[in-house]
Amino acid sequence: MKDKPLRSAPTPSVRRMPRYLRCLHALRSDRVEWISCTFLAERLNVDPTLVRKDLALTGITGKPKVGYYLPDLIMAVERFIGWDNPEDAFLVGAGHLGTALLGFEGFARHGLNIVAGFDNDPTKVGTTVADKPILDAAKLPDLAQRMHIRIGIITVGARNAQAVADLMLSGGITAIWNFAPVPLDLPEDVILENEDLSGTLAVISRRLAASGI
Repeated sequence: MKDKPLRSAPTPSVRRMPRYLRCLHALRSDRVEWISCTFLAERLNVDPTLVRKDLALTGITGKPKVGYYLPDLIMAVERFIGWDNPEDAFLVGAGHLGTALLGFEGFARHGLNIVAGFDNDPTKVGTTVADKPILDAAKLPDLAQRMHIRIGIITVGARNAQAVADLMLSGGITAIWNFAPVPLDLPEDVILENEDLSGTLAVISRRLAASGI
């Protein structure tokens, strides 16, 4: 019998979960065993009601006046965001950014395993980055289907991003993490997350200029 699909959750709540996890792991290192929403909220400087609502989404229940057993809470949050079951991914674009992502060891702790990179540059195809092979991009669709890859990461330039996305879709990839500074035309049932680095930098630059520092 297949597992029932997870119920939908507010995106802001999902985005806060990694922040909770970082704090929870730090507390576990300090040998803390039980934690309340109020204590976690104070550590993160957020509203306790917000924390309580977010944690309720994971399905965990705490003990009155005691809180949550820390190991169980960590497990519940990781299960809720899918980090308890690592997902393999393909990355296309073995340039500076792609190479950095291929070598980032932190993904393994966050439920993501980039198993290979792809490029159409003959000087890069056949090489390895962080012990991961760089393959010809033309091989992606067949390999994605054979390996049941569901996540694709795009780190090519804006001009080639849509073609790469189409290549991923032809291989059955259903979730795309797009680092290219361009909108993608995708079917509605494809999960898309755009990482707008230039937009984030613009916010930092503007706030720095406005601060007068």
